[in-house]
Amino acid sequence: MDDIFNALAHPLRRELLDHLRERDGQTLNELGRNQSMTRFGVMKHLNILEDANLIVTRKIGREKLHYLNPLPVQEIADRWISRFAAPFAQTINDIKAVAEKRDATMASAIPKHVWEMFIRATPQDVWALLTDDEKTPLWQHFNMTSRTEWVVGGTITFFVGDREMIVGKVLEIDPPHRFVHSFSAQWSPDVAVDPASRVIWLIEAVGENACKLTLTHDDFGGDTATSKAVGGGWPEALSRLKTLAETGEPFYIAAPMHG
Repeated sequence: MDDIFNALAHPLRRELLDHLRERDGQTLNELGRNQSMTRFGVMKHLNILEDANLIVTRKIGREKLHYLNPLPVQEIADRWISRFAAPFAQTINDIKAVAEKRDATMASAIPKHVWEMFIRATPQDVWALLTDDEKTPLWQHFNMTSRTEWVVGGTITFFVGDREMIVGKVLEIDPPHRFVHSFSAQWSPDVAVDPASRVIWLIEAVGENACKLTLTHDDFGGDTATSKAVGGGWPEALSRLKTLAETGEPFYIAAPMHG
């Protein structure tokens, strides 16, 4: 096996094998096309690979074609990865795959956006504002209006004027503590192609006349245009909702002009 290890020791010879793995049956001219050495130098390296039986050649007319022969490498693997070690090695690979999948799953499970604030109002008061379509423009970003079917599976849609900006489905309703809906942005072509994400409203009492509001926007399916865009709108909406719940007075921020 010394000739095999010697043949594999040179980086150019490994590169030639890679080229044949990508496309078998290449000529000397094809294999030497992108090499910095002379045609004769490439031929010497190919002869070493052929002597080690790592490539085989066939003469077709005036052309000599080179083919990858993986069997000697397989023999090396068989010699040191025995029938006892092979299952162990496969188990190690399986563990690695599971760990990588777990890490990816954990990364995807980490919420992309989470906002938390304390409001001097009861959970019932905040819930009443959140679930009243008539009051949505008093606190929503861009003074958006909404139309909602307040049942699980019902639609929820936010508008600027007559234009749909966000569409979704009601996923959970647990008054006055938890409201979950899907979120599909429609305000521009780059976000309209994104998969639906998820918005979770959680309202927890923290005293006789106070609550903690946590909004989580997650499940984007990756680093999408929507995930990048919503970071600007939610802080405004939550601040306006807090002011409205605590004072009963809205403050308005001008909606954008649309042509």
